[in-house]
Amino acid sequence: MTLSITRATAMACLLLAASWASASAAPAKIEFWTFSMKPKFTPFFNNVVRGYEAAHPGVKVEWVDFPWDVIQTKLVTRIVAGTPPALVNLNVPWADEYARDQLLQPVDALLGEARASFIPSTLQDLTFKGHVYGFPMYSNVAVVAYNKEIFRAAGLTRAPRTFDEQLAYARQIAQRTGKAGICPSLAKVDGLMMQQGLPLIENNRAVFNSPRHVAFLRKLADTYRVGGLLKEGLFLEDNFPSVMNAYEGGRVGMLIAPPTAMKRLQADAPDMYALTEVAPAPLGPTGIADGGWLIHFAVPKGVDSKLLPEVGRFARYLTNDANQLAFARQASVFPATVKAANDPFFVSTPPNAGAAERAVAAGAVSMPHSRTMYVAGIEDYDELRRALVKAVEAGVTGKQDIQAALSEAVAIWNRKLAQ
Repeated sequence: MTLSITRATAMACLLLAASWASASAAPAKIEFWTFSMKPKFTPFFNNVVRGYEAAHPGVKVEWVDFPWDVIQTKLVTRIVAGTPPALVNLNVPWADEYARDQLLQPVDALLGEARASFIPSTLQDLTFKGHVYGFPMYSNVAVVAYNKEIFRAAGLTRAPRTFDEQLAYARQIAQRTGKAGICPSLAKVDGLMMQQGLPLIENNRAVFNSPRHVAFLRKLADTYRVGGLLKEGLFLEDNFPSVMNAYEGGRVGMLIAPPTAMKRLQADAPDMYALTEVAPAPLGPTGIADGGWLIHFAVPKGVDSKLLPEVGRFARYLTNDANQLAFARQASVFPATVKAANDPFFVSTPPNAGAAERAVAAGAVSMPHSRTMYVAGIEDYDELRRALVKAVEAGVTGKQDIQAALSEAVAIWNRKLAQ
């Protein structure tokens, strides 16, 4: 009798303890960060959280949004403190820097079968030293918009198909109409050179004073000299406002911009909008499209290894076809998954479509070729880039011999690279 009571009591205690443990066990918590998404995209991310929590009752998801210029400081602080978020929104240059500093974890194992769903170029953007460091979410590309009236006056009948042809068109527009043809963002000439297959650095030495680089700048200088390049804003860090104003005013024949620019044109200058045709922006010799800037979700260093399987499940859900399509449509960007990027919303042009709709379809053609162009692994790179831009400006505007200007900038770069 005593043994029976003891066993019964022990079993009751065990059951009670198990009940207490079950009741007190906290749900798995996934904290993910975005930058500059509130308030416009609050409904989207709240719906993502609700949908995932409903399908996974044992998981609590917390969404935190920071301004873009704050999130990096917040992230490093939390990583150092050992309390990082499970996922964080980053662009590719940030991810590359953090991966080199071992502040991010590779996500190869977490991608699983979802790897095949992403556009290959988006995974290439996030591959550092053979490992993938993020779940691609969205990107963008540029299109070429052109004024049909200016093109007719210049004797042009179709969109340019190469960068050289863009410059030739710009010269022809200037010579026949007295208007500028185009205004590339030469403050970002480093990315333009890379897109055109002109390396900036080889074997840890700057090489952008080669004959090929000089020839490239000479084409720009020739176009500038005859008035083919819009002078206002040509070397500004952000020249989009001035170029957009010039296009709206009919003072420049071509506009290289993301498809969303057509919405602004439609609202601000409907008469000019009616005269606008749109085509995919030319690919460089590298096969890379202009205007790419991938945004993704990365896994910081220090996330609990026991939580990683759930983090992977949530990241795959967050970046799946349906969510990417819904976000991209709202944000006027392009999704990073193959299926979403080929949705009729992007690739089909309705009858009587305007330039805004045609711009989306033109961008979709280029999206598989979109890459984020940047220079990685150099301290104080902005200082070096300014030296390059100063040299390009001197050469293009005729203030200095192109070879001499580039060689001076190369010397500045190589002194820095040798440190």
